[in-house]
Amino acid sequence: MPSKTSSKKIIAIASGGGHWQQLMLMRPAFAGQQVLFLTTLAGLPEQFDATPARIIPDCNRDEKRQILRCANALLRLMIRERPDVVISTGALPGVMALALGRLFGARTIWVDSVANAEEMSMSGKLAKRVAHLWMSQWDHVAQEAGAEYAGAVL
Repeated sequence: MPSKTSSKKIIAIASGGGHWQQLMLMRPAFAGQQVLFLTTLAGLPEQFDATPARIIPDCNRDEKRQILRCANALLRLMIRERPDVVISTGALPGVMALALGRLFGARTIWVDSVANAEEMSMSGKLAKRVAHLWMSQWDHVAQEAGAEYAGAVL
C-alpha cells in the first residue's frame, strides 16, 4: 500500500547557462522526490552532480528540424517516465517539456529566468499557456504579466 508521503516523479529541465544554474539552486525544493534532470549541454549534470540526468537536443524558434528532434526526444522521455511534475527555468526545450508533460497529466511549473528583469521572456510567454504555476523571479514583472512571485533563486 503506498504511503501518504510517497515521492513524486519530477522532470526538472533547463537549457545550459543561467537557466541551468538557477534550476540547480532550486534543488533543495526537490528533496525526497524522484528527480530526473534534463539539459541541453553535455557535461553540465556531472559538473553540478545532478543525477540522474539526460541530455536532450537543444532548439530555438529558428531551427525547425532541431525543434522536431527535441520534441521527439522529450515525447519518448514522457512516455517512459510518466512524471507527476515538470518544472523548468527555460528556455524553449523547457516550454516543450511542460506542454508534453501536461498532455500526460503532469503538474507543470515555469519559473522565468532572473535575467528577464524587464518583462517575461519569449519562452515564458509561451509557457503561460501550459504551466499550472507560472512564475517570475521579479515582483514587478510578475505583477505586470499576471504571474506568481515567490522570490528569486539568486
